Amino acid sequence: MAVSDWSPALYSAFRGLRLRPALDLLAQVPGLPAGEVIDLGCGDGAVAGALKARFPGRVLLGVDASAAMLARAEGYDAKMLADIATWAPARSPALIFSNAALQWLGGHEVLLPRLAGFLAPGGVLAVQMPRNHFAPSHALIREVATRLFPDRFPPGPYTAPVAAPDDYWRILSPLGSVSIWESEYLQELAPADQSHPVRRFTESTAMRPVLERLSDAEAAALTAAYDDSLMQVYPLLPSGGALFPFRRLFLILQRP
Repeated sequence: MAVSDWSPALYSAFRGLRLRPALDLLAQVPGLPAGEVIDLGCGDGAVAGALKARFPGRVLLGVDASAAMLARAEGYDAKMLADIATWAPARSPALIFSNAALQWLGGHEVLLPRLAGFLAPGGVLAVQMPRNHFAPSHALIREVATRLFPDRFPPGPYTAPVAAPDDYWRILSPLGSVSIWESEYLQELAPADQSHPVRRFTESTAMRPVLERLSDAEAAALTAAYDDSLMQVYPLLPSGGALFPFRRLFLILQRP
């Protein structure tokens, strides 16, 4: 099952639930020096309006590696298709804002100081990343894939792409003033036709690296088994929806 790019339609189905953490992060961003605002990993532009409203009059640049998502993004003064792992700004920005993007990249102990180094004096790096990787919603994807396709998903220890909060404090605290916190959102998911509501939420994100390694028939088998497993952990509400707790990590660094 070739998954070459993000699906804006699937991702935007939960736009409200995914926007709230971005707004919670934005509310904690302190005052900025002069300079541009960068929405790094901007996706389909969900946060553009809020960034413009919070920082009016500033140039807002949206950067993303997905052409499909970037084509849907509106509200930016400029957009750039780029690998955010290697992206570098043309000028020192006042704010690098990244909502639910950096968890797809490794090497945070190098990446985050690199991004911080681009900032203007007094500039801010603000990052939100999902930290739900050991929750049943995500662990079951790995368990089902290993059970059905052990040749491609062998059993073994799993290293989450997002570290513990104190690890990020050690990375960022030498670079400026740091604020780090976690929040768990109790999300009420709407009913989903012919699927578990949690699977509808994860299939556009956490399931992607697994599905892209499977044929269509294999993907259908994994999806059915995953749906069955989710039913045991996230029972359906009378409405047909489900309650889905979701943990997120927030990082704010302000340079001296």
